Amino acid sequence: MGANDDKARKRLSRTPPRWAIVAVLAFAGLCSSFMFTLVVPLQAELPELLNSSREDTTWVVTITLLVAAVATPISGRLGDMYGKRRVAVVLLALLILGSVIAAVSGSIVGVIIGRALQGAVTGVVPLGIAIMRDVLPPERLGTAVALMSATMGVGGAIGMPIAALLAVNADWHTLFWLAAGLGVVGLLLVLLIVPEDVLRSPGRLDVVGAIGLAIGLTGILLFVSRGAEWGWTSPASLACILGGVLVLLVWGRYQLRTTDPLLDLRVAARPAVLFTNIAAIGMGFALFASNVTFPQMLEMPAVGGAGFGLDMISAALVVMPAGLVMMVISPLSGWLERTVGPRPLFTVGAVAIVLAYVFVLLLSTEVWHILVANLLIGVGIGFTFAAMPMIIMRSVPANETGASNGLNALFRSVGTSSASAVMGGVLAAMSVQVDGVAVPTRDAFQVCFWLAIAAGIIAVVLSLFIPKHRGAEQHPSFPG
Repeated sequence: MGANDDKARKRLSRTPPRWAIVAVLAFAGLCSSFMFTLVVPLQAELPELLNSSREDTTWVVTITLLVAAVATPISGRLGDMYGKRRVAVVLLALLILGSVIAAVSGSIVGVIIGRALQGAVTGVVPLGIAIMRDVLPPERLGTAVALMSATMGVGGAIGMPIAALLAVNADWHTLFWLAAGLGVVGLLLVLLIVPEDVLRSPGRLDVVGAIGLAIGLTGILLFVSRGAEWGWTSPASLACILGGVLVLLVWGRYQLRTTDPLLDLRVAARPAVLFTNIAAIGMGFALFASNVTFPQMLEMPAVGGAGFGLDMISAALVVMPAGLVMMVISPLSGWLERTVGPRPLFTVGAVAIVLAYVFVLLLSTEVWHILVANLLIGVGIGFTFAAMPMIIMRSVPANETGASNGLNALFRSVGTSSASAVMGGVLAAMSVQVDGVAVPTRDAFQVCFWLAIAAGIIAVVLSLFIPKHRGAEQHPSFPG
C-alpha cells in the first residue's frame, strides 16, 4: 500500500498545477454546454437556410439532445474502464468533426449529422468531475466540482448572445466554425494539461447494454421531445414511449444478471443516488423552463400583452447574467458543501428556484423582473448542480464515478427535454393571433411558471429524503 502511495505522490508531483487542470476541464465544459444554444438564434430561419420543412429542421435541435442523453452515461462507463482523459479527448474530437461537417454542409442531412456528433461532447462534464475526484484533495474538490457543474449553465448563457451576434452579422456557417475552433482549443489543452488517469475499472464493454440503453432512451426522449408535434396519443408517440419503456425494462433485467454491466443498477438504487437522480429531472426541467419562456417573453411584441419587444441580442444579454452568477458563486457553493454538506446545499438551491418562479409569477411586467428571477434561478441551479455530483461521489465506489455522474447527467437531460416539449406545447396551445402571427398569452406563461414551481417543489421534497452521509471518503489517489 505504501508503494502505491509513493507512486501516487510522484505522479501528482509531475502533473501541472491543479488550478490549471480545473481551468482546462471547465473550459471543456463550457464548450460542451455552448452546443445546446449554438443554433437557438437560427431556429426560426432554419427552414429557409436549409431548404427544408420546419418539422425536419427541428431535428437540428432534437438530435443533439438525444445523442447527449444517450452518450453521456455510456461515455462515463468507458471513462471508468479505459481512462477518463482518453474518452474526453475522443468526445472533443467528435465535437470538432461534427462542427466541420455542419460548417461545410449546405443540406439538412449534413447539419443533422454534425449536430449529432456535437451532442456527444456533453459527456466531458461528468468525466471532468470524475477526473477532479482523481487529482484533487477533498478540501478542494467541492469548489472545483461546483465550477465544473456551473459550466452547464454558463456556456449556454454566454454562448447565446455570441451566437445571436454572429447569426445577425455573419453567415450561419460561422457558428459551426466557431464551435470547431473551440473544440480544437479544448482538445489541445486537455492533451497538454490534464494528466492520465490513476484509477480504472477492469472489465469489458457491455455492448448489448449500450445498445439497449440507447434504444430505450431514444424511444422515451422522442416521445418527450416530439410528442406535442406528433400528438401525444398518435401511433408514433405511443410506439416510442411504450417501446422505450419495454426495452428499458428488459435492459434493466439484463443489467442485473450480466457480469460487467454498463451501469451497476444496484449502486444506482442506493437511496442517496436514486433520490438525487430523480430530483435531477426536476432541476433540469426548472433550468430549461426559463431557457424556453424568458427569451420568448423578452422578444415577443409588446402589443401581445406578455412580451417586451426586445431584439434577439438584447434578450440574450438579459438572460446571460444567470450563467455568470453560477460561475461566480462556485467558490461559495464549494465552501457551503464543505461546511454544511451537499444535501442542505441541494435543498437551498431547489428552494431558490421555487422562489424565483413564484417571483416571476407575481411580477413579470418589467424587464428587470425577468432579470431578477433569472439571477435567482442562476443561484439555485449553481447550488443544486454543485451538490448533485458531490452526493453521488459520496455514495458510489471511486471506480464508478464516471458512469454514476453520467447517469445523473442523463436524468438532467430528461428534465431539460421534458421542459422543452411541455413548455413548447403549452405556449403553442395558449396563443392568440397578433398581426397574423401566433403569440403566446400571458396566461400561457403563467401555466409554465406553475409547472416549473411544481418541478422545483418535487425536487425540494426529494432532497429531504436523501440520507445524510458521514462525509467525503479519502480517495485512493490522494497522497498521504
